[in-house]
Amino acid sequence: MTDELKQDFESGMVKHLLFKSKLRSYLYGSKINQGPIRDPLQCALGHWIQDRALGAYAHLPESRELDRLHRHIHQEANRLMDMHDRGQTEQALAGLGAVEKLADHITAMMRTMEQKLRTGL
Repeated sequence: MTDELKQDFESGMVKHLLFKSKLRSYLYGSKINQGPIRDPLQCALGHWIQDRALGAYAHLPESRELDRLHRHIHQEANRLMDMHDRGQTEQALAGLGAVEKLADHITAMMRTMEQKLRTGL
């Protein structure tokens, strides 16, 4: 179970890194599919949260908080992308720090969830 659990959460964290990379790429001018950045339900981490965290780990209060934070980070990403689309790229890039803080919080919450599951809390 521990190896499966570790792999499950590692998979979620990799999906989260993909979101962050796509957002950065967009803000730096890459032409990419905006859907997974703008819509939390199109995002790979969003799928993991819906399919795994809110199901298998629903007994942990962090699973609902993770979903809330994930939706919030997408709101912030949309705000930055809209700024970029209006030609305010420097301001959008300056806003990446706030997104990084949310991203760190999401990662920490996933680690907390994994640890609780590992220790049976």
